[in-house]
Amino acid sequence: MTADFESLFEQMIAQQRGKVLAVARTINPRLTEDDILSPQDFPELIEDSRFNYEDGLLAGLISAQIALRALTRERLG
Repeated sequence: MTADFESLFEQMIAQQRGKVLAVARTINPRLTEDDILSPQDFPELIEDSRFNYEDGLLAGLISAQIALRALTRERLG
């Protein structure tokens, strides 16, 4: 079951990363995947509420994935 959750998280995170990049590129079409890892370097991203919302969802998914991994390791011992 844990593998199913891990796979689901990977799919959700990949989809959300794509969405974050798509939103970022509506703001600045030259942005790359690496650029959105440091949005603070691009004031136009930081000022955009839609980008911040989508980026926050991505951060939440990644946090949940990390929490699941930690719980799995703890239970396996």
